[in-house]
Amino acid sequence: MSVLTHDRYCDEIAHQVDRLRAVVTSGADLSATVPTCPDWSLEDLLRHLGGALRWVDALVRARARENIPDERVPLFGGPERRGDAAALDAWLADAGERVVGALREAGPDAGVWSWAWAPTAGFWARRVTHEITVHRADATLAAGLPYEVAPDIAADALDEWLQVVEWVQRNTADERARELRGPGRSLHLHATDTDPALNAEWLVELGPDGVRWRRGHEKATVALRGPLTSVLLAFYRRLPLDGPGLEVLGDRELLEFWLERATFG
Repeated sequence: MSVLTHDRYCDEIAHQVDRLRAVVTSGADLSATVPTCPDWSLEDLLRHLGGALRWVDALVRARARENIPDERVPLFGGPERRGDAAALDAWLADAGERVVGALREAGPDAGVWSWAWAPTAGFWARRVTHEITVHRADATLAAGLPYEVAPDIAADALDEWLQVVEWVQRNTADERARELRGPGRSLHLHATDTDPALNAEWLVELGPDGVRWRRGHEKATVALRGPLTSVLLAFYRRLPLDGPGLEVLGDRELLEFWLERATFG
């Protein structure tokens, strides 16, 4: 498994914040329901993301050894007045600049509390990159705008999500994750539109002792094939399995079983 450089993640966070701000300033209805997160309006989603950026900024700047509650994060909740696109845009821009600056200054190896396998600033650079990458898809769907993502980022987002699933299953009491076991069942993800050098294929094995995964082309119980961005969004439950360009080969029920259970955040 390859991980991108710390600078690449920082650059991508800045890029993703810019693309997210373009949604805010597009004239989109901030009160519109987000189809993929129906409990949220578009503004709710944007405030969630901006708050997350500010929370990570606070963690990294403090080199925190424990979690920092939301109420201790300055401007966590966003602009006081709802429906103000200009204020929301400025708040997001400031949050993006702050978190990228904090991550660059810290470097990848700085010790910072995290909820998972690596208590480092590098963990947070990667996590923020993929949090905003996927939620920007939610925002563009709500606004009716096109969505794109760089292939290296999309592939790494799949790597990271599989690592999250594996970690949750082995280290928490989450019942949904515990159900993702075998024996002898497997999933194959296959991006059909990437340079072979990217190796954008994955095998996920649901063995009796838990989930294991690796990059590569191997036969499986079920395969999901299609453009890399579509595979990414389908695996994150942002696109239906019969979405444009996607193809499911084999035991579709197993893939649906996975998607119903790998839903934790």
